[in-house]
Amino acid sequence: MGKILAITNQKGGVGKTTTSINVAAALAANDLHILVIDSDPQGNATTGLGAAKDPERPSLYQVLLGGAELVDAVVHTGFEGLDLVPGDKNLVGANLELVDTPRREFRLHDKVSIARAQYDFILIDCPPALDLLTLNALIAADSVLIPIQCEFFALEGISELMDTIGRIRDAFDHPLEIEGILLTMFDDRTNLARQVAADLRDFFRDQVFETVIPRSIRLAEAPSHGQTILAYDVRSRGAESYIRLAKEILDHEQKRGQSA
Repeated sequence: MGKILAITNQKGGVGKTTTSINVAAALAANDLHILVIDSDPQGNATTGLGAAKDPERPSLYQVLLGGAELVDAVVHTGFEGLDLVPGDKNLVGANLELVDTPRREFRLHDKVSIARAQYDFILIDCPPALDLLTLNALIAADSVLIPIQCEFFALEGISELMDTIGRIRDAFDHPLEIEGILLTMFDDRTNLARQVAADLRDFFRDQVFETVIPRSIRLAEAPSHGQTILAYDVRSRGAESYIRLAKEILDHEQKRGQSA
């Protein structure tokens, strides 16, 4: 049965989508079957994986509110082993439309639970807000991967997210785990980045991934070509970092399996 990861941080511009598509590609490169669910109305994961936005094709909106099953919305990307449920601008209205819907927090959970056996990992790219779309992703997920940029407000933002995760655990009796905190856009030439990284590791200890994602022009360029960094420039520092991150996630899963 596939593991479901929500990739979230209520702060924008921290590398959620970049992480979603590139760690998905790196996991798929390990001969695994991966699904990315684009839960952001901007649809950046959709275009980043080379899928053209098509109003005639079912998207996550139709899955949540239109009666479509998840499998109806799956698009096979041009990358072997990597599938996508696209997001689009209709998701902007989903937050309002979900308010009066029965089991509004469990819509994605109910849909994805049917499809999870077909995949090794399902990654949900969340919007930069703690709204009903993000809440649906967190309740559908087994664990949370939190990208965080090494800047002044990082610790404040992550403490709010950790509080939200705790509330979800209590309110919905949902054993949501922390997959890890990922340092992104890291520039080791600056004292601030090094200090924030040190503070995060001191406070969260082994919840912080060893892998660090560097600030990289090649990582920024790849989505404009509809490609993951592994397809765009596999020898770049960004590609090497996401390959290491995928290995770290797989190592975590192996250790969990052994302890279980």
